[in-house]
Amino acid sequence: MSGPSIDIRLKRPSKTYKVGEELAGVVIIDSHSDLTHYGLTLTFEATANLQVSAKTVGLFEAFYSSLKPIQILFHSSELAKTGKFPSGTLEIPFTFPIEPLSGRTLYETYHGVFVNIQYILKCDMKRPLLSKDLQKICECVVQYKETDSTQLPLKPLEFCIDPGSVDKKTSRESLPEFRITGRIDSVNCSITKPFSGELTVEFCSASIKSIELQLIRVETCGCAEGYSKDPTEIQNIQIADGDVCHNVSIPIFMIFPRLFTCPSLSTTNFKIDFEVSIVVLLEGDLMLTENFPIQLTRN
Repeated sequence: MSGPSIDIRLKRPSKTYKVGEELAGVVIIDSHSDLTHYGLTLTFEATANLQVSAKTVGLFEAFYSSLKPIQILFHSSELAKTGKFPSGTLEIPFTFPIEPLSGRTLYETYHGVFVNIQYILKCDMKRPLLSKDLQKICECVVQYKETDSTQLPLKPLEFCIDPGSVDKKTSRESLPEFRITGRIDSVNCSITKPFSGELTVEFCSASIKSIELQLIRVETCGCAEGYSKDPTEIQNIQIADGDVCHNVSIPIFMIFPRLFTCPSLSTTNFKIDFEVSIVVLLEGDLMLTENFPIQLTRN
């Protein structure tokens, strides 16, 4: 026979809420016998956790030690005082406002490598000696409200990739003759809409193995002592395979992944930016890359 358990169930199955809304749900207590306890508490907390890459640690310890979690929201409620719950299943409702601490600003839920912004519900039940305390943790997703004030105008971008545009570290003598042109529909992007455009291989003297579209996050975190800036790949989508036909438009289409992206963000202690890279892999494993900074918004 299994022992007692606690669970957190939100009213919205999606667990997704907007800033300024009310978080509501129930704590479910399930026990086959009377359950003695020393109190049941529920906390709702949001923090921005920062860390620096291994290449930065050791360069300046003061910088590393100053990157403490930034608490942006905290609510706590005592759902039950010391006592005894009857056997069976019991549901205790709760509500919390999604509002920041004084002087703080709420940010969207974001799961990165060096920056993580999370909204966590944690329920704790203290139990008598020789009985194991019970705990349940639940994460919810918080997003900005969509307003006209956050909407950026469309900003189309025409691009051309040729030997003159590649990284200067690559010897141009080793490059084949090529010219790839295209269009990005807008570098100001709504996170709820696809990133789109098209490209055309006008000519290329070497065989193309594949053309890929990469989404990259650029996370910057630090303080007065210094900053650490690190780009990491979020996703890679192949948009062409093999030696494609020349002078034929190839569509560019990418959905922004949930949780791993958020509206572009800049604060005193950290920044979150995004880039899209077009990567052309040629025979002989020669790689051509063109980067395009983009601006993400919720609207």
